[in-house]
Amino acid sequence: MELSDILLPEAVKVVSSVSSKKRLFHELGDIMADVHGLPDGAAVAALMDRESLGPTGVGKGVALPHARMAEASRVSGCFLRLEKPVDYGAVDRKPVDLVFCLFAPEAAGVEHLKALALVSRTLRDESICAKLRANTTASTLHAILTETHASAAA
Repeated sequence: MELSDILLPEAVKVVSSVSSKKRLFHELGDIMADVHGLPDGAAVAALMDRESLGPTGVGKGVALPHARMAEASRVSGCFLRLEKPVDYGAVDRKPVDLVFCLFAPEAAGVEHLKALALVSRTLRDESICAKLRANTTASTLHAILTETHASAAA
């Protein structure tokens, strides 16, 4: 599995401002509806339910919200670079500006975990995060995310 299998170019956005984690989840739901056909209300509810189990803000300005949904036919995701970091309740209590969201079918156990591990490994790399923060073009962000993994796998 590669990030290019999960992340379509049109699912990468730069967002100038979101005022809260809840508003961020609505933004993610809108993108997943537009790009992957998931019902946005159900996507937001699934993210909120998952977040109630524990924070998906992993630290250093990165959040990995994820959920399983009956409506999801495959593991898919979206990426947001926030121009203004948002208070997310991350484990290190720092605001978040890089958000990679994943959705998986309810029955996608191992596949969902592999995708989450791949995204987590990618965004733990400080040089990748620095490149993501230094760019404001969605196509460049997509290239950074997908090319980095391809070269790391080689």
